[in-house]
Amino acid sequence: MVDLGFLEGRSRLVAIDAETTGNRVMTAEDIRKAPKGLRPPGVVIEVGCVELLRDAEGWRKGESWQSRVNPEAPINPASIRVHGIKPGDLKQAPRFDQIVDALLAFIGDDYLLAHAYRNEKQFFDYEMARIKRIGWDEEAFPEDRFICTQEIYAELFPGAPKSLDAMTDRLWVDRSDRFKFHGALLDADLTADAFIEMTSRLRAA
Repeated sequence: MVDLGFLEGRSRLVAIDAETTGNRVMTAEDIRKAPKGLRPPGVVIEVGCVELLRDAEGWRKGESWQSRVNPEAPINPASIRVHGIKPGDLKQAPRFDQIVDALLAFIGDDYLLAHAYRNEKQFFDYEMARIKRIGWDEEAFPEDRFICTQEIYAELFPGAPKSLDAMTDRLWVDRSDRFKFHGALLDADLTADAFIEMTSRLRAA
């Protein structure tokens, strides 16, 4: 049974999404085995956030924040076909270490909302370790700070396909802007819309 009772008294959440190079992140074990002096490549190329604010018993969308990120690393061609972001688009973009303070300021201490949150958690754990904000065996954001729309959706619609596209279609959330390419802010926005719709249904149940 979906239980979001821990949100009682909370007035703000932040939906978050990242687009990436499509390449595998290095694990703590990879780093330990790597040659001395290796500079790990980045993976995050775009971050998007949308705040959700308490609105009576429900939620509404508020401000948003986004930035592209220069990973100083190649982008997998398969990923380019998904998000449409090419290496040339990132030449003038800031590095992750140049956007992290603005990102953390926007997030604050609030819960993070993500679809299939383990992907976002892995990316941010890696990037924060890569810029030496945390150790390779540490977490940027603990698991209990995430709220996963995929998990909520799976409980509301057991056995249904759980992709972001399938979820938004089932909930009648307009994803037409996503027909051609994905985007971090777009996906965070859709995740926020889906959460608002699902929590409304839960209240009405």
